Amino acid sequence: MTRLVSVAPVLTWLFLFSTACAHGNPAQDERDLHQLVAVQAEAWNSGDAVAWSKDFTQDADFVNIVGSVFEGHDQIEQRHAAIFSTLFKGSQVKVTVRKIVFPQEDIAVVDTVHEVTGHGGLPPGVQNTEPGLLRTRMKYVMRKTAGKWQILAGQNTDAKPVP
Repeated sequence: MTRLVSVAPVLTWLFLFSTACAHGNPAQDERDLHQLVAVQAEAWNSGDAVAWSKDFTQDADFVNIVGSVFEGHDQIEQRHAAIFSTLFKGSQVKVTVRKIVFPQEDIAVVDTVHEVTGHGGLPPGVQNTEPGLLRTRMKYVMRKTAGKWQILAGQNTDAKPVP
């Protein structure tokens, strides 16, 4: 009986620790998601398509501001390499996280506002929201696997100019 009593505190600690880990840490998850978005903005500002797309899963989907769908990490990276060398070459983006929702502890929906300046042009049908400023709303669906957040899907919608 003495042996069981001395093991009980260790077993209790292990149970509590594993339970705490299973429920995640929402505050840390929010910090990690903010960091992922900040790193992606830095990559945009450097024109680095590899770094910009690195957190997309291999089977991710991305809908751009004109409604084109890119399927898979490679296609997302290739398309961003193309825009970083043409219309958005030298552009700068400021990204604000508007809201993060966790429908499950390992799933996050991240709603952001992107403000792009310094672009050399815009795709057909897209207009600056204000002179020299393209504002878009980007919504990401992310999943945490093995302690790392990755992007499953993204959709970017341009904010129309006020008439």
